[in-house]
Amino acid sequence: MKAYVVGVGMTKFEKPETRDWQYWDMAREAGTAALADAGVPYARVEQAAVGYCFQASTAGQRAVYELGLTGIPVYNLNNNCATGSTALMTARQFVEGGAADCVLALGFEKMSRGSLGGGAGAGDFATSPVARHYGIMAKAHGFEAAPPTAQIFGNAAREHMDRYGTTEAQLAAVGAKNHRHSAHNPDAQFRDVYTVDEILAAKTVHRPLTRLQCSPTSDGAAAALVVSERFVDAHGLRDRAVEIAGQAMTTDTGESFDSGSCIDAVGRPLSRAAARQAYERSGLGIEDVDVIELHDCFSINELLTYEALGLCEDGASGPLVASGATTYGGRWVVNPSGGLISKGHPLGATGLAQTTELVRQLRGEAGPRQVEGARVGLAHNIGLGGAAVVTLLRRG
Repeated sequence: MKAYVVGVGMTKFEKPETRDWQYWDMAREAGTAALADAGVPYARVEQAAVGYCFQASTAGQRAVYELGLTGIPVYNLNNNCATGSTALMTARQFVEGGAADCVLALGFEKMSRGSLGGGAGAGDFATSPVARHYGIMAKAHGFEAAPPTAQIFGNAAREHMDRYGTTEAQLAAVGAKNHRHSAHNPDAQFRDVYTVDEILAAKTVHRPLTRLQCSPTSDGAAAALVVSERFVDAHGLRDRAVEIAGQAMTTDTGESFDSGSCIDAVGRPLSRAAARQAYERSGLGIEDVDVIELHDCFSINELLTYEALGLCEDGASGPLVASGATTYGGRWVVNPSGGLISKGHPLGATGLAQTTELVRQLRGEAGPRQVEGARVGLAHNIGLGGAAVVTLLRRG
């Protein structure tokens, strides 16, 4: 049974404490927008998959109760930064498996100001879920006073530079591109445009990564309504429907750790495996994709993901971004929303915000950031700990 996204919605992503709101306010705003986009009342929703990282157990119920009190099952999900796409995948599985015809996938986060620590629930690194990943980094590079996530990705960037000759300017080109894209996105946390030189001159978080190459902490929510083909036909939703053509989640194998490399520990093998499975399940390849929303938590992760998804060979991602191949006028448009670096990164919402952007692109509703003729979109969402989700979306 096929699954389709027929409605999407999100809040504006904002710096924590900018607005006087709670996570249920965000969820109500995003969920209401997704239902309105589909033209489907909440009473039609049969189940809800709700993702978040920093709220208490059953926060999913507190959030969806803002939409209605209909007694449906609510599933609370936490998969670190891959939480939003995990909610989408759960909804798709319910629909494809015949358990429901209409499922709401919802993700939200109300975060604290300042740099993200070791990940949701990191606590003491000795007992942290990501202790194995940070152990790889500490053995190879030591452990410094900088934010842990910036350290492990910064060290991955250093390894990439040493191994392949990637330059700091190529890393900065990722930030410059994504900040430029976000200027046209009213839902983005940041809309300022910067040159490569300005990116390089910004405050260093962990060498070689500067502040403008790092995703911020953010408040926000996003949602998608996932339905069966019979629901699409019964409710006349073909003009709204975008097919989930293929989707896969992978978790770590020995390949993440055996090399002792931060490049592998932060997820290049994980993402490559998820992409391969999603391509196989959809019958599509990277050559069919027009527009991509990927997990640029740090600029180096965008380059690593180019390689994992098959946009280029390992080591060729720096020249690829510098060539203009991943922006308007190039082969693909990557992160037209501004990505995590500029749109923002409320952990539980990120994967569903990517879905929102791609659905709007494939429907031709993205306004000044529209990718001309886009028919196939790819979303990539990854979390340390770890999980990678790759989703291929197709429009008629």
